[in-house]
Amino acid sequence: MSPILFRFLIYGALGWCGEILWTGLSRRLVGRARDWLLMGQTSIWYFPMYGSIVFLFEPLHDLLRPQFFLLRALAYLVGFWTIEYAGGWLIWKMTRVKPWDYTNSPGGSLHGWIRWNFVFVWPLVGLGLESVHDFLVRATPAMLRATGG
Repeated sequence: MSPILFRFLIYGALGWCGEILWTGLSRRLVGRARDWLLMGQTSIWYFPMYGSIVFLFEPLHDLLRPQFFLLRALAYLVGFWTIEYAGGWLIWKMTRVKPWDYTNSPGGSLHGWIRWNFVFVWPLVGLGLESVHDFLVRATPAMLRATGG
C-alpha cells in the first residue's frame, strides 16, 4: 500500500471518529437531545472528504509551514469551508439529499452548507492537524511495515 493511500485511510477514519464525537457531544451539550446516550453520527460519504486531507491539507501545510500561525489558521479556515461547501453541494447533486443543512444554525450559514459560527473551530482543527500530519509522515513507514503494507 502506498503511504498516501495509507494516510488517506487514516485521515478518513480520524474524521469519522471526530464527527461522531462532535455530533454526540454537541447534541448533549447544546442540542435538543439532552440525554446521556450521546449518540453521534456520520455518513460514508464523509470518509473521502476527510481522507482528502492527505491531498489538500498536507501540501498546504508544507507550503505554509514557515508562516505565522494566524495566516496558517486563516488559510485552513478558507480551505475547510471550501471543502465543506463543495463536498456538501456535490453529495446533494449526486443524491438529491442534503447531507447537512446549517440554515438554522446560530450565527447563520452560507446556503446551509457552511456555518459562520465555525469561524474559530476550523482554524483550530487545522492547527491541530499540523502535528497529526507531521506525526503521520514520520510514522507511516513503520506502520506500513508493521501491517505488512
